Amino acid sequence: MSQSSGERVGVYPGTFDPITKGHSDIIRRGAKLVDRLIVGVTTNPSKDPMFTPDERLAMVEREIASLGLENVEVVGFNALLMKFARHMGASVLIRGLRAVADFEYEYQMAGMNQQLDGSIETVFLMADVSLQPIASKLVKEIALFGGEIASFVSPAVREDVLARVEKLGRRGDL
Repeated sequence: MSQSSGERVGVYPGTFDPITKGHSDIIRRGAKLVDRLIVGVTTNPSKDPMFTPDERLAMVEREIASLGLENVEVVGFNALLMKFARHMGASVLIRGLRAVADFEYEYQMAGMNQQLDGSIETVFLMADVSLQPIASKLVKEIALFGGEIASFVSPAVREDVLARVEKLGRRGDL
């Protein structure tokens, strides 16, 4: 897919396992910066996903629909990010930052991505202060140990996570 004349396309990539309120905040704000925002749902071999790629894709599509953002689309991919971004006609990568640890990792990735394709800029958005502690990994861990996750994810995602925890078996009962 190539860019139509003058259209600024952005890609916001992630595993979204599960999609959190922090992700939704970055999507909502990132959508204001570009004409078209593609939320790229990918796999990450270094992560242990709770949901399959198709389940995550459907979950993200449902969440995007609930935000009512007409310039956002969801696309699954399993390729090098810069190849995907180029294929989608993107000129911007959107990345969310929560803390200093995120910055160090993202700074390194932005440098590597620039070496791969200097025509695609990386834009960092700070998560809303109230959402900064939220991480998908922690949401899954809290749910697996019987904690409440309602303040971190939408009601629909909460139900998805709780159903999966029920299937997997809750851990850490006292």
